[in-house]
This record gives sequence, structure tokens and C-alpha cells, in this order.
Amino acid sequence: MTLAAYLLPAALGDASLANLPPQAGIYACLFGGLVFWLFCSSRQTAITVTSAISLLIGSSLGDLAGGDPTRFGALAACTALMTGVIAFIAWLARAGSAVNFISETVLIGFKAGVALHLASTQLPKLFGVKGGHGDFWDRMGIFFRHVGETNTMSLAVGGAALVVLILGKKLLPNKPVALLVVIGGIVAASLFDLGSYGVKVLGEVPRGLPLPSLPAVSWSEVRELLPLALACFLLGAVETAAIGRMFAEKHGYRLDSNQEFLALATANLAAGVGQGFPISGGMSQSLVNESGGARTPISGLIATGIILVVALFFTDLLRNLPQPVLAAIIIMAVTSLFKLKALRRLWQLHRGEFFVAMAALFGVLAAGLLKGVLIGAIISLVILIRRVSSPHVAFLGKIPGARRYSDLSRHSDNEPTPGMLPFRVESGIVYFNAEHVFDTVIARIDATREPIRLAVCDLSTSPNMDIAGARMLRNLHGELARRGIILRIVEARARVRDMLRVEGVEETGGRFDRFTSVAEAIEDFQRETK
Repeated sequence: MTLAAYLLPAALGDASLANLPPQAGIYACLFGGLVFWLFCSSRQTAITVTSAISLLIGSSLGDLAGGDPTRFGALAACTALMTGVIAFIAWLARAGSAVNFISETVLIGFKAGVALHLASTQLPKLFGVKGGHGDFWDRMGIFFRHVGETNTMSLAVGGAALVVLILGKKLLPNKPVALLVVIGGIVAASLFDLGSYGVKVLGEVPRGLPLPSLPAVSWSEVRELLPLALACFLLGAVETAAIGRMFAEKHGYRLDSNQEFLALATANLAAGVGQGFPISGGMSQSLVNESGGARTPISGLIATGIILVVALFFTDLLRNLPQPVLAAIIIMAVTSLFKLKALRRLWQLHRGEFFVAMAALFGVLAAGLLKGVLIGAIISLVILIRRVSSPHVAFLGKIPGARRYSDLSRHSDNEPTPGMLPFRVESGIVYFNAEHVFDTVIARIDATREPIRLAVCDLSTSPNMDIAGARMLRNLHGELARRGIILRIVEARARVRDMLRVEGVEETGGRFDRFTSVAEAIEDFQRETK
């Protein structure tokens, strides 16, 4: 019941955020919630409309719909269906780990940008002034130009709702304060006729449920909706997986990320045929669900049943809900997206990561939510490529009093071995980083004053190698041989040894096996040359 009390205001508020009628949010939560519980592996995740996806829908479909509300609803429902199909394909491909490609740093910046973006859409409703379109800067410019026209009653109603929500969050955590605010707003609007003071209200919400059907959308429009559906899937998959991982770690059970894709697919397919719009796991709703004592996904089904009763019998009560109250609920909800402490920590401890987060944040504000999602994904991939294309090559020294070698740059007390260059590649060696490894080793040899007689390549931390990596080591052997340096390869794993043998590295560089260590290779060479 507590979960349902949170889902209902979110459904109404996020439908408004998506530029859809309020019943679209109710239908999305209702139809999606009826099936999500059957397939999810997380026990506490609640499926719902979310602010980020709702804003993405609202800011992306306007031009395509051409100002036709019916067309807008059909396109939103089609986007939900396409999101479900993409999620289903991801489930078939067992792509559950793909969501990890979006880095946490990028998500911090992206969510902060989404929070500011969302706030800029709700401030005009809160103040009762004219709203604007365009990006964040355009909307804020229009808002400040018209802030002198503030409707005092709208601001008073919205401000009072915001104060109650803030106090409720501090004094009554995880209690359905948002539902009490909705009820209070409806009562106030009915008793004092707030509409006569210029306060906008929600309006008519149709009673009952729509017949499941496919939206009337042309094939050309489906192609145009594909980038939007991909963005909705990306947002939904990352958020749902993050929520599931959090609860699985807390309660000690195993989360199947791939299974979450199937649950997300069925929920969005159901939302699409039910005239809703794309949905995903909701962080705040899931936290409420867990704190209320949920132990299985059945809690989501029961909450959906309560929403069903509201949709069938009590929608008339929602007609007088003031828009400033909804704006206050949304503004309060998005504050959880802007994690100032996380940004401050990045600035203090990881300056480079901070600028990555800022790039994602300003990407959302400057380019809009849809392009902001893509910018975030591109930034994540660039960071990943940068890291894997320039792996750390550790040059090793002997640990005092032991027959082991470790990174000289990290342990200043390690002892370098005269005339020897042991090194370790702390990554797989493949086509996009092989040249980096080659250049790093040669640069180190060139910078060494004392002549090098033996180079030992430790592959114990290289779990894989492709043809380019094997050929790089063969070329490195040739280059070192021309300089009078012997190259020994040690501690290569089985598959790496197989690749090196196939590419003829053993024939040119000498035999290698799984028994010889760095210390043994150096000691053998010293005995042979003594």
C-alpha cells in the first residue's frame, strides 16, 4: 500500500513531464506492473515511470507529433513497444553485462544534468508563469523574463507543498508524504476554488482502462523513433540493473542482470499495448518498497492492484489536483538525482573524473536529454578505449629479502637488477594496445643508461592475447635481438601460450612454459653468463 501511494503521484507527475495526459502514467505503471514481477530477479525493484525517461519522451516527440495529442500518445506507446523489443533482443543476446559500459562517473554527471533539466521544466508551473521550449538555457531565460508575472496563489500552493515534502522527507522518511500532499492539494482546490485565482489544475482523468492495442504508427516513424527507443532502453537498463545490484548486495542474493532485461522487455511491451510510455525500475519507489518490508516481487503486483482500483473507480477525485503541487512533487523527486557530495568528492579526489562528469552534465543541458544520453554513452566508451588502449606496463624490481619482483614505480625500496629489464603488462595484449606496449618497452630501454642484456616479459597479468599481440612480441624479440638483448617470456597463461606458439614466437624467442618465474629466468641467465 505504501508503494502504491508513491507510484500514483509519480505516475501523474511524470505523465505531465512527458507532455502526456495523466492517465498515460497510470496505464504505464498498471500494465507494466502486472507482468514485471513475473520475470525480474530482483526482489525489491519497483517498475514505474521515471522522471528521466518521461522528460526524454516529452522533449523528443513534439516535432514528430506535430502538436497532435493523439499522435503524441501513439508515438509514446510505440516507443515503449520498441524499448521492449530492444530489451528482449538484449536478453536473447545475454547482454546483461553491457550496462556496465556506462561508467558511474558519467552517470553522476548525467543525472545531475537531468535534475537541472527537469527543474527548469517545472519552475514555470510552480510560479504560475509562461513556460518555454528549447534547451535548458532557453527555458531558464524565458522563466527569468516572466518571473515578474508570478501568480502569487500558484507559488503559495506549490511552495506549501514543497515545504511539506521537505519536512516529510526529514521527519517521516519512507512514508507516503507525497500522497498526503496530493490529497491536501485536491481538498484545497475543491474548497477554495483555486482555479478562480488562476491556479491550473490537472483536469479530467478518464475512468476505466483502455483495450490493449497496437499504436497506429507508420514504418517511417518507427525508424525515426529508433534512437529515442535506444536511449530509453539505455536509461532503463542502467537504472534497473543498478537498483537490482544494490538490493542484491544488501540482502545477500544473486542478481541476474540478463533476467532483468527480460522483465524490462515484458513490462515495456505491456505498457506499449496499454497506451502508456516507456518505464523502468525507479530508485525512490524501490527504496520505499524495500523499506516497507518487501521481500518478494509480489509487493509490486499488490501495489499494481491498488492502482487498478483507483483507475477503475476513483479517477474523478484527481480532477482538481493543482499543477503547482505536481511540480513540487517532481522538483522534490529530482533532488535525489543531483548528488552534490559525489561531485565534490570527484573534485577533491579524482579531478579527471570530475571533468568527465561535467562533460556529461553540460551535454544534457546544451544538447537535450536524448543527445545527452548518447553523449554520456560516447564519453563512457572513450574512457574505456583510452584505458584499455594504454595499459600500465610495470617495470619490476626485486623485493628485498624475497625471490619476487614487483612494480618499481610503486615500491621505491625494490632493488633494480643491473643489466636486466623485467616488465609486466597489466592487461590483455590485443590489436589496439600492442603498439603502446612495444613503444613503452623500447622507450624504457632507450632511457636506461646501463646496457641491458636481458628483458623478461611477465605475462601473468595478461589473460588474453590476439594475433596482433603475439606478432608484437615477435617483433619486439627481433628489435631487442638487433640491440644485443635477449627476450624471455614467462608465466604466460595457457591460451596466451597457444597463441604465441601459433604465431611462431617460441621458435624465434626460445621455449617458454608455465613453470618459470621472473626470478628464475633472471637467475638462469646470470648462471649461464657467469
